[in-house]
Amino acid sequence: MPAALHPDFLRLPVAHRAWHDRAAGRPENSRAAIRAAVAAGYAIEIDLQPSAENRPMVFHDYDLKRLTGRPGKINAFTADELAATRLIDAEDGIPSFAEVLEIVAGRVPLLVEIKDQDGAMGPDTRGFEAEVAAALGTYAGPLAVMSFNPHAVAAFHAARPDIAVGLTTSSYRPTDWVFLPAAACDALREIADYDRVGASFISHEHDDLARPRVAELKAAGAGILCWTIRSTEAEAAARMVAHNVTFEGYRALIPG
Repeated sequence: MPAALHPDFLRLPVAHRAWHDRAAGRPENSRAAIRAAVAAGYAIEIDLQPSAENRPMVFHDYDLKRLTGRPGKINAFTADELAATRLIDAEDGIPSFAEVLEIVAGRVPLLVEIKDQDGAMGPDTRGFEAEVAAALGTYAGPLAVMSFNPHAVAAFHAARPDIAVGLTTSSYRPTDWVFLPAAACDALREIADYDRVGASFISHEHDDLARPRVAELKAAGAGILCWTIRSTEAEAAARMVAHNVTFEGYRALIPG
């Protein structure tokens, strides 16, 4: 039986890459954005990428340039080097997963996305999922793990079957996924790996929520989250299907 998603993931809006606002000094996936989300009472979505020694670091991109101004692939630098690499519009560097776990400390739900390490959603994920599982240790707060790559989800689930896992899912329009072969887009679009990987939820592209497969999974008891909502109007439309939203750029209301 797959581990169940904690009910607060279906109740508290999920701050995308934490509650970020660069103008306020809290860029995405930064310590400041994470602390702001905790203070506001939001659930938090973060991204994990590996350092050179395969340590999980909280960062979205494969390349450092957009968020730090420093060129180079994130996995070419050690965890210490990344910690010393200041995020643009922040006062500090890239946080490790272990540090973020200490900051959140179970006070709000934490939705963790493992970024694809294969390059084409394949099986060569370099053991990163085991490192993520090890970093969690005895963390006891509401937590769930997801990835676009079904192989990554399956590998994490094998390491920590006690933690809820899900698939980050999409319409997989070929124009949006130019690095993926059309056959891979076709296979991933149908969310065929849901049962195989031990999933209990999906986080689906919000403008594709009308897909019949989403309705089928919802009817079968899957938690339906969605990404990424950027207005109250889009949130209202998404909630016609999804149980909850991942949002950014506005202040989502927490149900009373």
